[in-house]
This record gives sequence, structure tokens and C-alpha cells, in this order.
Amino acid sequence: MPTVSFDNVSKKFGRVVALERVSFDVKDGEYVCVLGPTGSGKTTLLKLMAGLLQPDAGAIYFDGKSVNKVAAQGRNAVYVPQQYALFPHLTVLQNVAFGPLARGKSPSIALETASKALDLVRLSWRAQALPNELSGGMQQRVALARGLASGAGLLLLDEPLGALDARLRLDLRHKLRDLVKQSGFTAVHVTHDQDEAMSVGDQIMVLRNGGIQDYGLPRRTYRRPANIFVANMIGGASFLEGMVDTTVGETALISLRGGLTVQASSKNLTLTAPVILALRKECIRISRNHLEMENVFKGEIRDVRFLGNSREYLIRIPNGDVIASRQFAEDGRDEFEMGEEVLVGFLEGDAMVFEYPARGLRQELEIA
Repeated sequence: MPTVSFDNVSKKFGRVVALERVSFDVKDGEYVCVLGPTGSGKTTLLKLMAGLLQPDAGAIYFDGKSVNKVAAQGRNAVYVPQQYALFPHLTVLQNVAFGPLARGKSPSIALETASKALDLVRLSWRAQALPNELSGGMQQRVALARGLASGAGLLLLDEPLGALDARLRLDLRHKLRDLVKQSGFTAVHVTHDQDEAMSVGDQIMVLRNGGIQDYGLPRRTYRRPANIFVANMIGGASFLEGMVDTTVGETALISLRGGLTVQASSKNLTLTAPVILALRKECIRISRNHLEMENVFKGEIRDVRFLGNSREYLIRIPNGDVIASRQFAEDGRDEFEMGEEVLVGFLEGDAMVFEYPARGLRQELEIA
């Protein structure tokens, strides 16, 4: 299966920059998930790999060989678009069998391959239906099955589960990954769903305004995101503005507005430098009377959100900032009510500290 490399690849549509000097590598057999807001360049990235678009600058390599001048049909890649693009006059089974037939497989082998792919997406029972007889979600599953049955080495998936209901989407994401791995595909999977990306991707790429913000293992991008935007895009966080006051060994004292002080790691911090603290919801603890942590404040519960197996609390601390805490349902775990006064805290090592962005925190968090 192909390895893929982008070397300073750029693509514009008129004055709009879709991708700008993008460089990265996808290893043989790797499953890469690409995250990013609308307009970040995700679909353009896939179409450049597929040969449906040509770069304005830079080079794209498959297995170390430039494919800039190789037509789409010669790239051993299949692009599964958001718009399904099914043949309206062919049955579901015939649509899925089209790829293997086009690659020279015998009709019996093509139909067998198509049947297996339809089994995977739970549509064998509609094998003889026409596309216009299916719901949008079913059509998307047919398009996914057609990509899986194509026999191409590089699978390019553009929101392949986007039109599915939540329960089916959750089930199919893992089956899709399993099939890709068992079949030896290299896969690049575009999604808006960060949970989907975290659970199926070997690597996660975060795009914004045509540039790569972060690229790495899911665990690393979650625990040590490259910047504030990535911290917000993957997992979400509460953000506090502060100033480095003093450093002692590996600990920094950071002053927040309103006279509050917190402890955080001093790595790469400069005295008197403005910084942003990012705090994951699950790292914030709440108690009515006692917390054994380096950073503890009084707070007031301002909102309670029931999320099934967890509750999310919004807590206002004395300086007026609001931080979020997610508490998972466990036997004996306290529940808190709106307006209740609590203690809220976090460990020194749980605070992610970033340099203050030049254009300000609000602009840095904006998706555009």
C-alpha cells in the first residue's frame, strides 16, 4: 500500500488560499484522521491526493515517486466524497461492484467483494434497490462500501459517516477501521467529529486556514496540543489569561486577574510574560469541603448539564472567570446544584500553559 508525502504543497482558488506550504508524511498502512473547521482545506487535501486537483506549488509523492502529473486513475487511490456520486441507473450491488470490475476483476469476484462490503455497512438487504430508493444515510453507506470494495491501496474518506445516526456512526467507525487494517489499506479520513478522530486514527492532523496546526498521535495531541486552537479543537478546555510572576525549580506562579495565583509547570516560561492556561474539563475537581490539590479556589455553580454518564458544571471563580468541570457518574460521587458554593481545583501538572497569542485569545479560538 502507498506511503504519501506532501512537500510544501499549496493550492489556491482565485484569491482564496485552500492550502499553503503543507508538508507531511503518511506511512504505509496508517490510518490518518484530518480534523478542522469548514474551509480549513480538508477536502482540498483529499482531492489533491486523489488526483482530482493539481497543486499550484510543491510536490506530492506516492512511495517516493512524484504523482503531480499522474492522472487520478493511475494513482491506486479511491476518493469517497460527501456527495455519494452513485450511478442512479445501477442497483446498490452493481454500484459497489463497479470498482472491482473496473480494475479487471471477474464478475463473480466483483459481486462477492461487493456483497462483503455491503455486509459491513449493513445494507445487504437493499442490494437490489436503486439509489433513489434509499435515504441519504443509506446512500452514504453505499458510497463507503464502494470505496472499500474498490481494491485501491489508498482510501480517501471525506466525512464517510457524516449522514448516519449517532448509534450507527459509533458502531461503523470501529468496523471501518478494522476493515481498513485487515485489508492493508492506507487511509486518510476527514471528519468534523473529534471523538471519531481520536478513537480510529493512528495519527491526527489538525488543519486551519490551509495550514497544519498539529500532526501526531491522538494521545499526544490531546495531552500536549501544539497551540491553543488545537487544545480547543481536540477535547475542549477552559482558558485563563495570566502573567508569569515567579519560577521556583519546575514550578511557576502565574497571576490571574482579580489577584488569584495558580501553580503550573515552569517549562519554557519567561518571567513577566503573558500566558494562557488551558484546563481540560475532566481535570477540574469539585468538592463541598476539601480538596488536596495545588490550586484550589472558591466557586459558584452557574450551570449544570446532564450528559448521561457524566455531568458538566460551569463554575464561576472569584475573579469572574468561568471554568468547566466534567464529573463522571460513580457510586458515591456528589452531585451539585445551580447556585451552590463549592471548592474547585486542579493539579499543577494538569495546567497546559501557552504563550499569549499575538492577536489575542478570542481571535485565536475562532475557527475561521
